[in-house]
Amino acid sequence: MGASDLAQVLFASALQASEDPSPDRVRATIEDQIRLRHADLACCAAFVAQEAGDHPEAYETRMRWALNAVHEAHPAILITT
Repeated sequence: MGASDLAQVLFASALQASEDPSPDRVRATIEDQIRLRHADLACCAAFVAQEAGDHPEAYETRMRWALNAVHEAHPAILITT
């Protein structure tokens, strides 16, 4: 699973950037979401796509936060675009 996959999982979670979550909390949230969804990440991707279409002005900011949070929580995973 790559950084963009993990960022989609985080994006689809209830965790907010305004909570200033620690890397440990980001990792725990991602793990909880993966477990909750039984590793079926298609629903996360669908949610992200829906949000991008419905709220493009907020999508970019939240996805940037999610990617940065994943990088801080998992620095060994490369973020590719």
